[in-house]
Amino acid sequence: MKARNKVKMVLILGAVALLNGCAAFGPRTIMRDRINYTTVLSDSWKDQMLLNIVKIRYGDVPVFLDVASVINSYELSGRTHLDATGRFIPSSKLEGDALFEGFYANRPTVTYSPLTGEKFAKSLMGPIQISAILSLIQSGYQANNVFRVFIQSINGLENRYSGRHSSNAGFYQLIEKMKQIQDEGAFGVRFGRVNGEEILIIIFREKNDEKIETDITEFKNMLGLDPQTSEFRVLYGSIQTNNKEIAILSRSMLQVLNDLSYYIEVPELDVSENRVNPGLKNEVVDGVPVQPLIKIFCSSKKPADAFVVVPYQNQWFWIDNKELFSKQVFSFLMFSFALVETSGKEGMPIVTVPVR
Repeated sequence: MKARNKVKMVLILGAVALLNGCAAFGPRTIMRDRINYTTVLSDSWKDQMLLNIVKIRYGDVPVFLDVASVINSYELSGRTHLDATGRFIPSSKLEGDALFEGFYANRPTVTYSPLTGEKFAKSLMGPIQISAILSLIQSGYQANNVFRVFIQSINGLENRYSGRHSSNAGFYQLIEKMKQIQDEGAFGVRFGRVNGEEILIIIFREKNDEKIETDITEFKNMLGLDPQTSEFRVLYGSIQTNNKEIAILSRSMLQVLNDLSYYIEVPELDVSENRVNPGLKNEVVDGVPVQPLIKIFCSSKKPADAFVVVPYQNQWFWIDNKELFSKQVFSFLMFSFALVETSGKEGMPIVTVPVR
């Protein structure tokens, strides 16, 4: 009798432990799954972005595949075989004197959504909204880098594009002046409405020290703006209609990717065989070399310390983990890609983890 009671107690305690394990199984997966899926989604997003930049440089077709949803279903179950007297009842599924039967299943389901049709046209081929670009600057991103990446021209001063030098050497001086003004907090953006129409206004602080006032005056002169006005309406276009307007011609995201692709270091053999165009020549403004927007390296062997690395045509292309500026520009590009997403109904990837 005592032996039977001991067996019963062992079975009861085992069942209770199993039930408690099932109850705690769900919460324990949250931390692990959230971190794991965040890491994997981030890494795959970086790989896809770099691969498409490389493909564009080689004249290949870029393909963007969104992760629409991630659904992971777990099941953990167990049971004991016990009769009313506490005696163990053998089961054909159990071996020997096993007292428990357990079952564990992990069923991840990933849904992909290709970027095509209208969504592709709006996200990649349409010009980036000026309001989104100015919002980035208003949020603290450096104006010179934002304008170098997303702006093709401002009041006729043209940026460099696809291996060509800018047609106006004053573009770099302009964006550096803008950065200096931004750093001093003497520049701002206001969003408003006139007759039901949304408008953007760039505002310059009126009371400044002598140096900043000089920078603002030079900035206005470069753009042909009224020196006595502190507020200027921003319009989409290449040419201003009066001296109280700032005309900004923005790029599309496809143009941005195409421009960045020219910073890729490609094998000389590929250039000589006409597989790919030569890269950019080093720019020098006022005797000072212009820092490349991004450095993407290439080699036949996979690098040991890469921020992001992808294979393409028997070569490895990567951004060095020690190239901080390149990493910042690349991360900024990915953030901006999400910012200009205009699909509307679809949101970010949904991770659903039902546990039973």
